[in-house]
Amino acid sequence: MKVEVERHHEAQQVEMEKSLVFRTLHEEAPGPKWQSLFDYHWPAYEAWYLAEGERERPAYLSCYNALRQHMPELLETYRALCELAGGGDLAARFLSLYQPPPYITGCSQAVLARHGSTLLARNYDYPPELCEGTVLHTRWNGRGVIAMTDCLWGVLDGMNDRGLAVSLAFGGRKAVGEGFGAPIILRYLLEFCDSVPEAAEVLARVPTHMAYNITLTDAAGRYVTAMIGPDRRASIRRVPVATNHQKKIEWYAHALASETLIRERQLSILVDDPATTEGRLLEAFAAPPLFRRDYGRGLGTIYTAAYWPATGRVSYRWPGEILDLTFDRFPERELRVRYGPR
Repeated sequence: MKVEVERHHEAQQVEMEKSLVFRTLHEEAPGPKWQSLFDYHWPAYEAWYLAEGERERPAYLSCYNALRQHMPELLETYRALCELAGGGDLAARFLSLYQPPPYITGCSQAVLARHGSTLLARNYDYPPELCEGTVLHTRWNGRGVIAMTDCLWGVLDGMNDRGLAVSLAFGGRKAVGEGFGAPIILRYLLEFCDSVPEAAEVLARVPTHMAYNITLTDAAGRYVTAMIGPDRRASIRRVPVATNHQKKIEWYAHALASETLIRERQLSILVDDPATTEGRLLEAFAAPPLFRRDYGRGLGTIYTAAYWPATGRVSYRWPGEILDLTFDRFPERELRVRYGPR
């Protein structure tokens, strides 16, 4: 009997172990490298995009008009990517990220502002099998951008060479409405904004389809967290910490599962403590309660990202592995990360 129990436990351990290949990709203008990325990921994205039925997704003209109204500067890049994707109707609708299917993440993010240096650090908590794992270095619109991508050109977190760094977290509310997925909004910020005040103006006007917490900082040491949603005006405050709720808990089951209050308190204590160094903050992101191993429920930490906007340095971190990058030193490589209960 004991042997059977041990075998069952070992089988559960194997079942829980997952892996993800992270790739760094450098291509200044949309071209064959991005096209290969699209070809590789499109079957999975197509299935996700149609999971609720094609009628639930907006028509191409609605997608195009929404981009033209709210983020017109992105249209040239959008057209180029649609052409590389084959010019099909469905791919073009997907790439607009207008009214995509709703999805939920965990995530913790914080800005540590110290004299002469500002750091934006975050943990991304999500099912590894659903993460793209691509770090993309581009120069599509006159600015160098390094970003962890989502939906092939959207941004989960990233930084541009003008010194603006951004990161998103799910806002912990069930509200869904008319608007864009946050990753395309973050792409817009990095492509066309140089500072926190400029980015805050964009976040106040561009509609989002779900609730998100967007934390930003820049080379001048300014920072804000924008709490955005489809059913209320954006709340933009000089707050350096965000997890997965907006001001108060509204979705209690998600709050309990994600431990959003515990993580927020931990981060607040750290950034409010004058003795907290950058090293201490990053060590905290690598340990509980910020680092989570709940991969079975899709709430485990996939990676830690750190951005120093004043120097243009980027660092992606996993247990036992660090990938340091800059705009001038960005080697293309692959890194396989394994996830499990230990």
